[in-house]
Amino acid sequence: MNDRLQKQIDFIIEIDKLKSIRRQTLIIDEDRQENDAEHSWHLAMLAFLLEEYSNEKIDVLKTIKMVLVHDIVEIDAGDTYCYDKEGYKTKADREQKAADRIFGILPEDQGKEIMNLWTEFERQDTPESKFASVLDRLQPLLLNYTKGGISWKNHNVKSSQVRERNLCVKDGSEELYDLIMNIIDDAVQKGMLQK
Repeated sequence: MNDRLQKQIDFIIEIDKLKSIRRQTLIIDEDRQENDAEHSWHLAMLAFLLEEYSNEKIDVLKTIKMVLVHDIVEIDAGDTYCYDKEGYKTKADREQKAADRIFGILPEDQGKEIMNLWTEFERQDTPESKFASVLDRLQPLLLNYTKGGISWKNHNVKSSQVRERNLCVKDGSEELYDLIMNIIDDAVQKGMLQK
């Protein structure tokens, strides 16, 4: 096997670990936590299904690539719950170290491409990264809402926290922002979220 292929195979084997990283969101049909691989796959589906709701024209393939790689760093850094203020203090450093190690497994050109996609997602300053962020907010919210708000209840999350977390959605999609705000309102009305 040539060196390039060996590095690609090593990376493919390494990212299988993403299937073991549990998120706080429960999947709809079972009472188990979603893993990062399931989350990333779901976002990739949303990227091409909901493309028309982006505020700006996006490169769908680039957005799909971005959502597929955005959580790979959690293999080393772990999943930081979005309402964990303490965890967020060290999140950027932990994730950067993970990105350097994991993306460094690949041949240089592919490692650089994935690092650039991951960095762009983190910056949220392009149409693709803004829309990818919208999807990353929408998907767990939909699952949590459909499961009766179980994760919100387990963590005593207030509607103000969910609203604040989703303010950036407006930058990527006005229509999906409105949908999210309506879901939050309904979740409060149904007792899934504290006011």
